[in-house]
Amino acid sequence: MQTITHLGELRQALRVLSRPIGLVPTMGYLHEGHLSLVRAGRQECASLVVSIFVNSTQFGPTEDFSDYPLDLKRDQSILEKEGVEVIWAPTRELMYPPGYQTWVNVQEVSQPQEGRFRPGHFRGVATIVCKLLNAVQPHKAYFGEKDIQQAMVIRRMTRDLNYPVDIVICPTVRAPDGLAASSRNKHLKPEERQAARVLHRALSRAGQAFDEGERDADGLREIVIQSVRQESLARLQYVSCSDPATLNELEGRVKSQAVLSLAVYIGTTRLIDNQILG
Repeated sequence: MQTITHLGELRQALRVLSRPIGLVPTMGYLHEGHLSLVRAGRQECASLVVSIFVNSTQFGPTEDFSDYPLDLKRDQSILEKEGVEVIWAPTRELMYPPGYQTWVNVQEVSQPQEGRFRPGHFRGVATIVCKLLNAVQPHKAYFGEKDIQQAMVIRRMTRDLNYPVDIVICPTVRAPDGLAASSRNKHLKPEERQAARVLHRALSRAGQAFDEGERDADGLREIVIQSVRQESLARLQYVSCSDPATLNELEGRVKSQAVLSLAVYIGTTRLIDNQILG
């Protein structure tokens, strides 16, 4: 396994890798969610590249960029055991050189849900993923369903820009109690970790209601709202019941499918989760 920080070295390494090549973009401090993507790529691709880059441009001015955990040696040890061929760990100076002024904006699908509360977030996501895809030129790239809006933004970007890459969206990895794997979970105190179960519990209650015949979008949102309110340490930022193709909010009756998603603060830690209905 090679760990590469310079673009010239990456291009040289890519020339001798067996095809097809898979890419798993990460910000490091790997958890089981990341490893599920690595293992999916390992099964489907002859060679696998994992990128590690904490992308400051997708963090807002009040968000936790400076506190984001990073341990490259730990990640190297984990990825070597998974049989990864290349870790691509570019420097900030390479990705955003002085005077940098080129950005990628994906319009409509970036605007609701996370885009409403994190202005500029998806501009940063789309730009860095565009640069990673340009550098590695993979045949497949792997993303998690927990960040479903991010995955949809990237899928739209690659379609619109004619990237010859298959965007693979893998299921959310959860702890036995339902909490979705996330690097931010490490910030939770013990009592907050228990409280964080409310995200999956709220979504599951709404999902059960949907399976039992509830089709009113407002009714489904209300089930989530009331469930979160039962947890004293939780502060709901938003709940969404949206069209799975556009992420536009649904009104009235849900005809076939919907994406139910939410963002919740547990203490000072912001967590997101979602469930696809139907």
